[in-house]
Amino acid sequence: MQSTTTHGGAAAAPITHPTSGARNINARDGEIHPGEIAVGVVIGRASEYFEFFVYAIASVLVFPAVFFPWADRLEATLYSFIVFSFAFIARPLGTVIFMWLQTRFSREIKLTIALFLMGTCTCVIAFLPTYSRIGAAAIVILSLMRIGQGIAQGGSWDGLPSLLALSAPENKRGWYAMLGQLAAPVGFLIAAGLFAYLLSNLSQDDFLVWGWRFPFFCAFAINVVALFARLRLVSTHEYSRLLDAHELDPAPVGEIVKNQGSNIAIGALAALASYALFHLVTVFPLSWIQLYDTRPMDEFLHIQMWGACVAVLAILASGYIADKVGRRTTLGTLAALIGLFSLAVPSLMDGGVTGQNTFILVGFALLGLSYGQAAGAVTANFKQSYRYTGAALTSDLAWLVGAAFAPLVALGLSAHFGLGYVSLYLLSGAVGSLAALSLNRALEIRD
Repeated sequence: MQSTTTHGGAAAAPITHPTSGARNINARDGEIHPGEIAVGVVIGRASEYFEFFVYAIASVLVFPAVFFPWADRLEATLYSFIVFSFAFIARPLGTVIFMWLQTRFSREIKLTIALFLMGTCTCVIAFLPTYSRIGAAAIVILSLMRIGQGIAQGGSWDGLPSLLALSAPENKRGWYAMLGQLAAPVGFLIAAGLFAYLLSNLSQDDFLVWGWRFPFFCAFAINVVALFARLRLVSTHEYSRLLDAHELDPAPVGEIVKNQGSNIAIGALAALASYALFHLVTVFPLSWIQLYDTRPMDEFLHIQMWGACVAVLAILASGYIADKVGRRTTLGTLAALIGLFSLAVPSLMDGGVTGQNTFILVGFALLGLSYGQAAGAVTANFKQSYRYTGAALTSDLAWLVGAAFAPLVALGLSAHFGLGYVSLYLLSGAVGSLAALSLNRALEIRD
């Protein structure tokens, strides 16, 4: 018999499809420790971030030349960043569509379709002919595949991050919250390493003709492995029981926006500084160095890889710090520090090798400390029956507002008005985070 929950009187999704073969195959008795849930979160997110950064790095190093050869280097890179943003715009749509699929069928079917879509889009990009071969059709197909990736990204939400947050010991919420965030620097580290190796060992012509496609094939292969790993986790009896016990099932999107819209907005804006900085130390510096500096790109990627290692250590530290002083205090303090860091952007990026390296290493450290606690810092505000959908929509909105257009805006501002405007852009993100956290605190006191 299928169980249901209610959200304001409306019937919720069936918790699980009764004939799910994967669930029956993997069912076992026993309890699940939060550490086991964390493994599922890390596996799922690591594959997503690797795929994410493969595309992001290619948006700077490859796509301007192979898909926009008719434009000058700056204009081509800006066009590439516009296509890059399409995934973030499409992601909320993917969440809505795949929440409906889960309601209609099951969590396993939803996840399988989402990751199959992601793998297909990635594979098509790997085989996609260039502009010189098929003209504008190449740009159209690339854009459609990028939209498909965004829809799949929204659909790949499996509820495990929310389950981890609810299952973690009270005094270790910050520690367990940061585990899933480790996937971001790890994904960047692997993606940057692959591109650095290819740049170091291939001629420019070979890299632009066929070398850049190899990381996309790797992303496709990792996506397949991650699919089976995640299905095995979410389809077990214990995970299903925990997900069901915490009412982690889709809620009607219209209902949650109406009743919990302020929590979605505050949750997204609270992490604005982290998400803005996310692309300003990964994607934007690559484009700026490519256009306005003479440093070899493989050398600069190596510096960013060291930065990713620093970010891993900083994320680990964020878990310890958050459990001592509180997750929201940690996020607010780091937003203020990111605001101060923003003032140094022009001098560091224009400061030669030493200045640029300092920007990368300090920026990644601040990113790790803040991003480690950026996921769900205020999602505890959601009613439990709304948390599954609310957490997904909050994440979608945070990426859209904070990160989707960051490379485009930062490069456009720096190219036309100077690096000082990048400082203002990052500073605005820090101010937005502090304002959202203050508003959240005021609403809690009022309630």
